[in-house]
Amino acid sequence: MQVTETQADGLSREFKITVAAKDIDEKIEHRLMELGSQVKVPGFRPGKVPLTVLKQRFGSSVMGEVLENAVRDSSNQAMMERGLRPAMQPKIEITSFDPGTDLEYTMALEVLPEIEFMDFAGLELERLKVSVPDEEVDNALQEITKSQRKTEPLAEPRKAESGDVLVIDFRGTVDGEEQPGMAAEGHHLELGSNQFVGTFEDQLIGADKGEQRQVTVTFPEAYVNDKLAGREAVFEVTVQDILASVPVPIDDDLAKRMGLESLDALKGNVRTQIEKEYQQVSRGRMKRQLLDKLADGHGFEVPAGMVDAEFEVIWRQVEEDRGRGELDPEDEGKSEDKLKEEYREIAERRVRLGLLLSEVGRKNAIEVSQEEVNQALLREAQRHPGKEREVFEFFQKSPEALANLRAPLFEDKVVDYIVELASVSERELTPDALRAEMEAEVKSDSKKAGEGDDKAEG
Repeated sequence: MQVTETQADGLSREFKITVAAKDIDEKIEHRLMELGSQVKVPGFRPGKVPLTVLKQRFGSSVMGEVLENAVRDSSNQAMMERGLRPAMQPKIEITSFDPGTDLEYTMALEVLPEIEFMDFAGLELERLKVSVPDEEVDNALQEITKSQRKTEPLAEPRKAESGDVLVIDFRGTVDGEEQPGMAAEGHHLELGSNQFVGTFEDQLIGADKGEQRQVTVTFPEAYVNDKLAGREAVFEVTVQDILASVPVPIDDDLAKRMGLESLDALKGNVRTQIEKEYQQVSRGRMKRQLLDKLADGHGFEVPAGMVDAEFEVIWRQVEEDRGRGELDPEDEGKSEDKLKEEYREIAERRVRLGLLLSEVGRKNAIEVSQEEVNQALLREAQRHPGKEREVFEFFQKSPEALANLRAPLFEDKVVDYIVELASVSERELTPDALRAEMEAEVKSDSKKAGEGDDKAEG
């Protein structure tokens, strides 16, 4: 094999590679002899088929197989001998080959950049600590009682109010035609729960038991059913019964229904859950802060092909959002060229952060264990009750999906590693103050790139 470097420009490399005809012929003959010991050819015993017969029968297919293997093996060898790490799949173009002659081809690729890390110990980060007030715990307990409350018939006849549960029969039509899923009998509907589209529930407030009402609603333009999106529907509704919601006392009995020993235990459980939620918010904020500092502190060249691929993903999403009328308000009035310029900068930032985190993980032997992947897979399956087996089978059959599940785990472990090296201060604040700060940050930083977009693991 002869390798000649024909171009070296930044991260771009191009090579001319020649594989000798003698090597190709030897590989073809070796493969044909292998086939001769395996296949049955009429008139010959296995292993006794002449090479000329094997060439006639299998020469073309073996030639293609050998050429493919020769290109793969020689290109991998060329990169390995030169210590090259390709950023993406190399582009191969065969420039010359005929049976009995040398195989010549070109290989063009972009290599991963050499990255010099900033001093992570010099990073200054802030971790927010939120103290959960008793009032927030009480509000959470009130929400729990809503899910536990029961209903009972009205003690005295009255009109329907928000919070009541109506037992209704309904039949809906669009332009006079019935549509699937728009009719039911004995349906229990809580007024004010926003279970039904538009102002459906509002129009039943004030109804009497046994009353028939006509309810008119307009489906949203972005409704999940395209046939109903933006269209007006008329429902004939009969109120069969009005049930009052019975408040559930916040006491030890409520806690026991939740599987806990006492009200104090329930309050402690609720407080812990709220604290975890705030910790996640705080971690997300510190992670964004860290990524901003990492992006500002590293300016290494990134492979153009990776930026192009990332930009295509972003721009496709932008066009889909535009088609649904969901263009980012900050993008309003900007020319397409200006938008593409801005989103390409975002793509470059994402690629740079992904490469940086990947290299930090590689050089510090940071890995995601199979147990961690299994736990993530279990959490994903639990998000789809009743379809757990289908979720497991999907990931078993899709290496790409499994890689997408593993990538954020890897990224978080790398982020944790850097945070351990950084100088982290802590600041306490109230939930209201946290929400105010987060809203301000979102407004001022709404278009910054995300957490590497699950691309950190190489």
